[in-house]
This record gives sequence, C-alpha cells and structure tokens, in this order.
Amino acid sequence: YQKYLERGNIEVAPLAYMRGRTLDDSFIILDVAQNTTREQMKMFLTRLGFNSKMVITGDITQIDLPESKKSGLVEALKVLKNVEDIGENFFTEKDVVRHRLVQDIVNAYEQYNGSRRERRTK
Repeated sequence: YQKYLERGNIEVAPLAYMRGRTLDDSFIILDVAQNTTREQMKMFLTRLGFNSKMVITGDITQIDLPESKKSGLVEALKVLKNVEDIGENFFTEKDVVRHRLVQDIVNAYEQYNGSRRERRTK
C-alpha cells in the first residue's frame, strides 16, 4: 500500500480537496457517503473524468447529519435512479461479515424503526 501511495498510484484525498479537479483514468471510491451533504455529493459526482469509474458506499441507516441537512447519498439515489450506466446495489443483514450478533442487531433496529414508522402513519 505504502509503495503505491509513494508512486502516486493511490491517492487518498479528503472530499474538501476535490473541488476543481477532473479525475481521468481513475477508479474513485467515496466511502461513508451517507454523511455527505447534497452539495458535496453533486460536487463529487461531477469530478468523474474520462476512462474512470466511481464507487460510492454508504449506509443510509447510519446518517449522522443534523436534522436540517439532507443526505447527499439519499438524494443521489433518487435523482440518478433513471440515469443510464449508473447502478446501485443494496445489502441486507445477510451480507454482514462481522460478529454474528451484528445481524441480529441490524434486524432489531429495522424492526424497531419499522414499528415506529407504522405508529406515526396511523
């Protein structure tokens, strides 16, 4: 890893340093994207250059933004759903590769949040 960093094959850059760049000939990963703002997500997406691919990861059940801020990831999923050549993959608790209890914890939160949503809509 260090060798690739030193050669410039891999670059780790904060989202704040993406403005004004075009990322040609690159494989770009935006991790923990659920906490991006709408503006940050749009700025990131528009950095895509020629011969490049982007992968964006995030868990929309773990958004830490203040209530007044909308998640850029959530908005991007809605805005880009019909754009050709953009795909999305969703994982479930069955995809968890951590401690066996993590699946149960994820399920418990989903059930709890589902029942809270039902009560609010009644």
